[in-house]
Amino acid sequence: MSELRIGLVGTGGIGRTHIERINNTLQGGKVVACADPVGAFGLSVAEKYGIKGFENPIDMINDPEIDAVMCTTADPYHEEYVLASIAAGKYVFCEKPLAPKADACKRIVEAEMKAGKKLVQVGFMRRYDEGYKQLKAAVDSGKYGEALLLHCAHRNPSVPADWDNSMAVENSMVHEIDVLRWLLGEDYATAEVRYGKSTNNGPKDLHDPQIMILTTKSGVRIDVESFVNNKNDYDIKCEIVCDGAVLNMPKPNYISVNANATTGQAMYTDCFQRFADAYNAEIQTWINASKAGYVDGPTAWDGYCCQVAAAAASKARETQTIVPVEYDEMPDFYKK
Repeated sequence: MSELRIGLVGTGGIGRTHIERINNTLQGGKVVACADPVGAFGLSVAEKYGIKGFENPIDMINDPEIDAVMCTTADPYHEEYVLASIAAGKYVFCEKPLAPKADACKRIVEAEMKAGKKLVQVGFMRRYDEGYKQLKAAVDSGKYGEALLLHCAHRNPSVPADWDNSMAVENSMVHEIDVLRWLLGEDYATAEVRYGKSTNNGPKDLHDPQIMILTTKSGVRIDVESFVNNKNDYDIKCEIVCDGAVLNMPKPNYISVNANATTGQAMYTDCFQRFADAYNAEIQTWINASKAGYVDGPTAWDGYCCQVAAAAASKARETQTIVPVEYDEMPDFYKK
Protein backbone atom coordinates (compact mmCIF):
# COMPACT_ATOMS: atom_id res chain seq x y z
CA MET A 1 0.00 0.00 0.00
CA SER A 2 1.22 3.52 -0.71
CA GLU A 3 -0.19 4.99 2.52
CA LEU A 4 -1.23 3.34 5.77
CA ARG A 5 -4.70 4.59 6.68
CA ILE A 6 -4.75 4.90 10.47
CA GLY A 7 -7.70 5.16 12.82
CA LEU A 8 -6.82 6.66 16.21
CA VAL A 9 -8.88 5.93 19.32
CA GLY A 10 -8.25 8.19 22.31
CA THR A 11 -8.12 11.86 21.39
CA GLY A 12 -6.54 13.31 24.53
CA GLY A 13 -3.20 15.10 24.59
CA ILE A 14 -0.92 12.32 23.40
CA GLY A 15 -3.45 11.19 20.80
CA ARG A 16 -3.61 14.66 19.28
CA THR A 17 0.19 14.86 19.37
CA HIS A 18 0.38 11.62 17.38
CA ILE A 19 -2.15 12.89 14.82
CA GLU A 20 0.04 15.95 14.24
CA ARG A 21 3.24 13.88 14.19
CA ILE A 22 1.94 11.36 11.65
CA ASN A 23 0.12 13.81 9.39
CA ASN A 24 2.70 16.61 9.43
CA THR A 25 6.13 15.06 10.05
CA LEU A 26 6.32 11.34 9.29
CA GLN A 27 6.06 9.46 6.00
CA GLY A 28 3.92 6.66 4.65
CA GLY A 29 0.91 6.92 6.91
CA LYS A 30 -2.01 9.22 7.66
CA VAL A 31 -4.51 9.40 10.48
CA VAL A 32 -7.72 9.48 8.46
CA ALA A 33 -10.19 8.97 11.31
CA CYS A 34 -10.46 9.20 15.07
CA ALA A 35 -12.80 8.29 17.91
CA ASP A 36 -12.88 8.55 21.67
CA PRO A 37 -14.65 6.68 24.48
CA VAL A 38 -16.35 10.05 25.04
CA GLY A 39 -17.94 10.10 21.62
CA ALA A 40 -18.72 13.81 21.35
CA PHE A 41 -15.16 14.77 22.24
CA GLY A 42 -13.75 12.48 19.58
CA LEU A 43 -16.04 14.04 16.99
CA SER A 44 -14.86 17.53 17.96
CA VAL A 45 -11.22 16.49 17.51
CA ALA A 46 -12.03 14.97 14.12
CA GLU A 47 -13.56 18.27 13.06
CA LYS A 48 -10.49 20.18 14.27
CA TYR A 49 -8.12 18.07 12.17
CA GLY A 50 -10.40 17.65 9.17
CA ILE A 51 -10.61 13.86 9.42
CA LYS A 52 -13.48 11.41 9.70
CA GLY A 53 -15.03 11.11 13.15
CA PHE A 54 -16.70 8.08 14.70
CA GLU A 55 -18.86 8.27 17.78
CA ASN A 56 -18.21 4.59 18.54
CA PRO A 57 -14.52 3.50 18.50
CA ILE A 58 -15.43 -0.10 17.64
CA ASP A 59 -17.16 1.09 14.47
CA MET A 60 -13.98 2.91 13.48
CA ILE A 61 -11.79 -0.13 14.17
CA ASN A 62 -14.04 -2.31 12.01
CA ASP A 63 -14.31 0.17 9.15
CA PRO A 64 -12.81 -1.44 6.00
CA GLU A 65 -11.18 1.88 5.08
CA ILE A 66 -8.99 1.71 8.21
CA ASP A 67 -5.78 -0.30 7.71
CA ALA A 68 -4.29 0.02 11.21
CA VAL A 69 -5.26 1.31 14.65
CA MET A 70 -3.50 3.52 17.17
CA CYS A 71 -4.77 3.25 20.77
CA THR A 72 -4.01 6.29 22.94
CA THR A 73 -6.92 6.16 25.36
CA ALA A 74 -6.76 6.16 29.14
CA ASP A 75 -5.23 2.89 30.36
CA PRO A 76 -8.44 1.05 31.37
CA TYR A 77 -9.72 1.12 27.77
CA HIS A 78 -6.62 -0.43 26.18
CA GLU A 79 -7.67 -4.06 26.48
CA GLU A 80 -11.05 -3.54 24.81
CA TYR A 81 -9.72 -1.67 21.79
CA VAL A 82 -6.60 -3.78 21.29
CA LEU A 83 -8.71 -6.95 21.37
CA ALA A 84 -11.13 -5.39 18.89
CA SER A 85 -8.22 -4.53 16.58
CA ILE A 86 -6.91 -8.10 16.76
CA ALA A 87 -10.38 -9.45 16.02
CA ALA A 88 -10.50 -7.15 12.97
CA GLY A 89 -7.10 -8.47 11.83
CA LYS A 90 -5.50 -5.03 12.00
CA TYR A 91 -2.10 -3.91 13.20
CA VAL A 92 -2.46 -1.91 16.39
CA PHE A 93 -0.06 0.41 18.18
CA CYS A 94 -0.99 0.71 21.87
CA GLU A 95 0.58 3.30 24.13
CA LYS A 96 1.99 1.86 27.34
CA PRO A 97 0.79 0.04 29.30
CA LEU A 98 -0.63 -2.66 27.07
CA ALA A 99 -3.21 -2.99 29.85
CA PRO A 100 -3.12 -1.96 33.52
CA LYS A 101 -3.01 -5.53 34.85
CA ALA A 102 -0.92 -8.52 33.82
CA ASP A 103 -3.97 -10.80 33.45
CA ALA A 104 -5.48 -8.36 30.93
CA CYS A 105 -2.18 -8.35 29.03
CA LYS A 106 -2.29 -12.16 29.05
CA ARG A 107 -5.73 -12.10 27.46
CA ILE A 108 -4.34 -9.91 24.68
CA VAL A 109 -1.41 -12.31 24.22
CA GLU A 110 -3.80 -15.26 23.98
CA ALA A 111 -6.04 -13.47 21.48
CA GLU A 112 -3.06 -12.59 19.30
CA MET A 113 -1.80 -16.18 19.33
CA LYS A 114 -5.29 -17.41 18.44
CA ALA A 115 -5.30 -14.97 15.50
CA GLY A 116 -2.08 -16.66 14.36
CA LYS A 117 -0.15 -13.48 13.60
CA LYS A 118 1.64 -10.78 15.58
CA LEU A 119 -0.38 -7.59 15.27
CA VAL A 120 0.38 -5.62 18.45
CA GLN A 121 3.15 -3.13 19.17
CA VAL A 122 3.41 -1.47 22.60
CA GLY A 123 4.51 2.16 22.94
CA PHE A 124 7.77 1.81 24.86
CA MET A 125 9.47 4.68 23.05
CA ARG A 126 12.73 4.61 25.03
CA ARG A 127 13.90 1.63 22.97
CA TYR A 128 14.12 4.10 20.05
CA ASP A 129 16.17 6.73 21.90
CA GLU A 130 19.69 7.10 20.51
CA GLY A 131 21.24 7.12 23.98
CA TYR A 132 19.68 3.82 25.03
CA LYS A 133 20.48 2.33 21.61
CA GLN A 134 24.14 3.24 22.07
CA LEU A 135 24.16 1.65 25.52
CA LYS A 136 22.59 -1.55 24.18
CA ALA A 137 25.10 -1.74 21.33
CA ALA A 138 27.95 -1.36 23.83
CA VAL A 139 26.57 -4.07 26.14
CA ASP A 140 25.81 -6.44 23.26
CA SER A 141 29.31 -5.99 21.82
CA GLY A 142 30.80 -7.80 24.82
CA LYS A 143 34.01 -5.79 24.66
CA TYR A 144 33.42 -4.20 28.07
CA GLY A 145 32.65 -7.47 29.84
CA GLU A 146 29.37 -8.31 31.50
CA ALA A 147 27.01 -5.75 33.00
CA LEU A 148 27.13 -5.98 36.80
CA LEU A 149 25.23 -2.97 38.17
CA LEU A 150 22.93 -0.30 36.76
CA HIS A 151 22.27 3.08 38.37
CA CYS A 152 19.33 4.97 36.90
CA ALA A 153 17.21 8.04 37.62
CA HIS A 154 13.82 9.26 36.39
CA ARG A 155 13.16 12.82 37.55
CA ASN A 156 10.28 15.18 36.83
CA PRO A 157 9.87 18.84 37.79
CA SER A 158 6.29 18.15 38.92
CA VAL A 159 3.34 15.82 38.44
CA PRO A 160 -0.47 16.24 38.48
CA ALA A 161 -2.22 16.86 41.77
CA ASP A 162 -3.85 13.40 41.72
CA TRP A 163 -0.47 11.61 41.67
CA ASP A 164 -0.24 8.94 44.38
CA ASN A 165 2.44 6.63 45.75
CA SER A 166 1.63 3.81 43.32
CA MET A 167 2.30 5.94 40.25
CA ALA A 168 6.07 6.21 40.74
CA VAL A 169 6.27 2.58 39.64
CA GLU A 170 3.22 2.21 37.43
CA ASN A 171 3.41 5.49 35.50
CA SER A 172 7.03 6.58 35.82
CA MET A 173 9.53 3.77 36.42
CA VAL A 174 7.53 1.40 34.21
CA HIS A 175 9.61 2.87 31.37
CA GLU A 176 12.79 1.65 33.06
CA ILE A 177 11.20 -1.74 33.72
CA ASP A 178 10.79 -2.24 29.99
CA VAL A 179 13.85 -0.55 28.54
CA LEU A 180 16.34 -2.13 30.97
CA ARG A 181 14.92 -5.62 30.35
CA TRP A 182 15.43 -4.94 26.62
CA LEU A 183 18.87 -3.42 27.15
CA LEU A 184 20.16 -6.40 29.17
CA GLY A 185 18.24 -9.05 27.23
CA GLU A 186 16.93 -10.87 30.29
CA ASP A 187 13.99 -11.03 32.66
CA TYR A 188 13.82 -9.95 36.29
CA ALA A 189 13.96 -12.25 39.31
CA THR A 190 13.00 -9.90 42.16
CA ALA A 191 11.69 -6.40 42.77
CA GLU A 192 11.91 -4.07 45.76
CA VAL A 193 10.81 -0.46 46.34
CA ARG A 194 12.12 1.63 49.23
CA TYR A 195 11.33 5.10 50.48
CA GLY A 196 13.83 7.77 51.39
CA LYS A 197 13.26 11.04 53.18
CA SER A 198 10.44 12.75 51.31
CA THR A 199 10.64 16.14 49.67
CA ASN A 200 8.50 19.03 50.87
CA ASN A 201 7.64 19.86 47.25
CA GLY A 202 4.72 17.42 46.98
CA PRO A 203 1.69 16.52 49.12
CA LYS A 204 2.61 15.58 52.67
CA ASP A 205 1.43 11.96 52.28
CA LEU A 206 3.38 11.37 49.06
CA HIS A 207 6.59 9.33 49.33
CA ASP A 208 8.92 11.09 46.89
CA PRO A 209 11.59 10.13 45.94
CA GLN A 210 11.32 6.36 45.77
CA ILE A 211 13.99 3.80 44.91
CA MET A 212 13.12 0.68 42.90
CA ILE A 213 15.63 -2.17 43.09
CA LEU A 214 15.45 -4.92 40.47
CA THR A 215 17.59 -8.04 40.21
CA THR A 216 17.74 -9.91 36.90
CA LYS A 217 17.82 -13.67 36.61
CA SER A 218 21.59 -13.64 36.05
CA GLY A 219 22.09 -11.43 39.13
CA VAL A 220 22.50 -7.95 37.62
CA ARG A 221 21.48 -5.43 40.28
CA ILE A 222 19.56 -2.32 39.17
CA ASP A 223 18.57 0.72 41.21
CA VAL A 224 16.20 3.34 39.82
CA GLU A 225 15.48 6.63 41.56
CA SER A 226 12.07 8.16 40.90
CA PHE A 227 11.86 11.81 41.99
CA VAL A 228 8.74 13.33 40.50
CA ASN A 229 8.68 16.74 42.22
CA ASN A 230 12.24 17.99 41.88
CA LYS A 231 11.04 21.48 40.75
CA ASN A 232 13.91 21.62 38.29
CA ASP A 233 13.86 19.56 35.09
CA TYR A 234 13.02 16.30 33.35
CA ASP A 235 16.16 14.23 33.78
CA ILE A 236 16.79 10.63 32.70
CA LYS A 237 20.04 8.88 33.67
CA CYS A 238 21.44 5.41 33.08
CA GLU A 239 24.90 4.21 34.13
CA ILE A 240 26.05 0.61 33.56
CA VAL A 241 28.94 -0.78 35.59
CA CYS A 242 30.63 -3.56 33.60
CA ASP A 243 33.63 -5.82 34.24
CA GLY A 244 35.94 -3.54 32.30
CA ALA A 245 34.21 -0.16 31.97
CA VAL A 246 31.51 2.19 33.19
CA LEU A 247 29.03 3.14 30.45
CA ASN A 248 26.98 6.34 30.77
CA MET A 249 24.07 7.44 28.64
CA PRO A 250 25.13 10.46 26.56
CA LYS A 251 23.72 13.78 27.70
CA PRO A 252 21.07 15.40 25.49
CA ASN A 253 22.16 18.26 23.26
CA TYR A 254 21.03 21.19 25.38
CA ILE A 255 21.69 24.65 24.05
CA SER A 256 24.03 27.00 25.93
CA VAL A 257 22.36 30.17 27.17
CA ASN A 258 23.92 33.46 28.28
CA ALA A 259 21.33 35.35 30.31
CA ASN A 260 21.11 37.40 33.50
CA ALA A 261 24.91 37.58 33.74
CA THR A 262 25.08 33.78 33.84
CA THR A 263 26.14 31.14 31.34
CA GLY A 264 24.25 27.87 31.55
CA GLN A 265 22.26 25.24 29.67
CA ALA A 266 18.55 25.13 29.04
CA MET A 267 17.08 21.80 30.22
CA TYR A 268 14.08 19.73 29.22
CA THR A 269 10.95 19.92 31.34
CA ASP A 270 8.96 16.94 30.03
CA CYS A 271 9.24 13.64 28.17
CA PHE A 272 7.88 15.03 24.92
CA GLN A 273 10.88 17.37 24.65
CA ARG A 274 13.44 14.84 25.85
CA PHE A 275 12.19 11.95 23.70
CA ALA A 276 10.80 13.82 20.67
CA ASP A 277 13.14 12.03 18.27
CA ALA A 278 12.41 8.67 19.90
CA TYR A 279 8.66 9.15 19.49
CA ASN A 280 9.16 9.98 15.80
CA ALA A 281 11.41 6.95 15.23
CA GLU A 282 9.02 4.67 17.11
CA ILE A 283 5.92 5.66 15.13
CA GLN A 284 7.77 5.74 11.80
CA THR A 285 9.03 2.21 12.45
CA TRP A 286 5.48 1.06 13.26
CA ILE A 287 4.11 2.62 10.05
CA ASN A 288 6.84 1.02 7.92
CA ALA A 289 6.44 -2.41 9.50
CA SER A 290 2.63 -2.35 9.34
CA LYS A 291 2.76 -1.53 5.64
CA ALA A 292 5.20 -4.40 5.12
CA GLY A 293 3.07 -6.83 7.14
CA TYR A 294 4.96 -7.48 10.36
CA VAL A 295 5.62 -6.12 13.89
CA ASP A 296 9.01 -4.47 14.44
CA GLY A 297 8.96 -3.30 18.04
CA PRO A 298 7.90 -4.20 21.59
CA THR A 299 5.37 -7.02 21.37
CA ALA A 300 2.30 -7.97 23.37
CA TRP A 301 4.55 -10.38 25.27
CA ASP A 302 6.83 -7.48 26.21
CA GLY A 303 3.75 -5.62 27.44
CA TYR A 304 2.77 -8.62 29.56
CA CYS A 305 6.28 -8.99 31.03
CA CYS A 306 6.39 -5.31 31.93
CA GLN A 307 3.13 -5.48 33.84
CA VAL A 308 4.20 -8.63 35.71
CA ALA A 309 7.33 -6.85 36.93
CA ALA A 310 5.41 -3.65 37.68
CA ALA A 311 2.87 -5.60 39.76
CA ALA A 312 5.70 -7.22 41.73
CA ALA A 313 7.32 -3.81 42.31
CA SER A 314 3.99 -2.37 43.44
CA LYS A 315 3.48 -5.23 45.89
CA ALA A 316 7.02 -4.70 47.12
CA ARG A 317 6.25 -1.02 47.70
CA GLU A 318 3.08 -1.79 49.62
CA THR A 319 4.70 -4.45 51.83
CA GLN A 320 8.22 -2.97 51.95
CA THR A 321 9.59 -6.43 51.17
CA ILE A 322 11.47 -8.11 48.33
CA VAL A 323 8.98 -9.74 45.94
CA PRO A 324 9.74 -12.40 43.31
CA VAL A 325 8.88 -11.60 39.67
CA GLU A 326 7.13 -14.68 38.30
CA TYR A 327 6.33 -14.83 34.59
CA ASP A 328 4.55 -17.51 32.62
CA GLU A 329 6.82 -19.33 30.19
CA MET A 330 7.27 -17.45 26.92
CA PRO A 331 5.20 -19.11 24.17
CA ASP A 332 7.06 -20.26 21.07
CA PHE A 333 4.87 -17.80 19.13
CA TYR A 334 6.94 -14.91 20.57
CA LYS A 335 10.33 -16.58 20.20
CA LYS A 336 10.27 -16.27 16.42
